[in-house]
Amino acid sequence: MKRIIAGLAVVASTALPVLAEEHRVTIRGMAFEPAVLEIAVGDTVTFVNTGRVPHTASAIVRGLDAGREGAAAFDTGRIEPDAAVRVTINRTGAIDYVCEDHPSMRGRIVAN
Repeated sequence: MKRIIAGLAVVASTALPVLAEEHRVTIRGMAFEPAVLEIAVGDTVTFVNTGRVPHTASAIVRGLDAGREGAAAFDTGRIEPDAAVRVTINRTGAIDYVCEDHPSMRGRIVAN
């Protein structure tokens, strides 16, 4: 009986894994909504294009990462109207992104 209680105490004190969450960024007109999104590392972001023209959501690579292969946190490629693309964020920090076809469209994901 004592072993069972001790075993239950160990199980009860073990932290449960944190489940990744799903987030949505809507591409409406010529803007990302929300423009800034705070998430946890491991969360998934779905970019949904509700507009009438294709768009991208491509992470901007800066500084020392610029020449490193795979440095970009994500690149959705072309998202056609009424389509969606999911990306998983696997690193911490602020990730600025842009629509490569419309450079005035910018957004930011902050992963903690």
